[in-house]
Amino acid sequence: MTRLGISQLSDVVLGEGQRRHAAVRERIVAAARRAERDPSEITLVGVAKKQPHERTLAAIAAGLRVLGQSYIQEARETRPEIESVLAADPATENLQLEWRMVGRLQRNKAALAARLFDAIESVDRPALVETLARRADSEGRRLGILLQVSLCGEPQKGGCEPDALPALARRVLEHPGLRLDGFMTLPAGNPDPEAARPVFRRLREIRDEMQANLPQLESAALSMGMSGDFEVAIEEGATLVRVGTALFGERIVPH
Repeated sequence: MTRLGISQLSDVVLGEGQRRHAAVRERIVAAARRAERDPSEITLVGVAKKQPHERTLAAIAAGLRVLGQSYIQEARETRPEIESVLAADPATENLQLEWRMVGRLQRNKAALAARLFDAIESVDRPALVETLARRADSEGRRLGILLQVSLCGEPQKGGCEPDALPALARRVLEHPGLRLDGFMTLPAGNPDPEAARPVFRRLREIRDEMQANLPQLESAALSMGMSGDFEVAIEEGATLVRVGTALFGERIVPH
């Protein structure tokens, strides 16, 4: 990629980034108002997997500050590239971004994940908790953790079973290098966003049940909803929405 600062991106790229970001933000605001919620409670996570860096930079220029990645190797290449471009432009050299891992994480990639990300949204088993805790300690970091809960009946999506969640949460809370930030879920694939509503509602109920027993979860986040259903997720209590295509356009997949 040519190391151009944000201010040197083409007007077309910047304009498209601004348009898409504004459209997503408008949808977030409208959904929050329908649910009688404050839109500022909802954080937009731009999932930039398989996207050209120019699109990511254009979204940052439009106001995006939280980036999600699904693949460790892509994040390993993308984060330093994006940050070097920002640092090279006086207008953005002090800009601080948050990076979140939103895809499934293998234990053998935990060391790299603990170095690359500020938070991991897909923690679903005790062995992964222990590995991340060791790696966070060795990196001298406090790593944000969201526990992924399986609610859609599709094991390939990952996630712990609801009845295993309390023990998993307590395990995270045992480690000073980990910070239990909340919960995440993925609904089954369905073109109808309303089909995801029961899953989103159930995660909110689980969060509320967990808060009653663990005061450390008083401000627990709910990460749920993607491009096709994030408005329903917001209506059901989402505080983080993971948006890719609606924000960046269709992914560019190399042939």
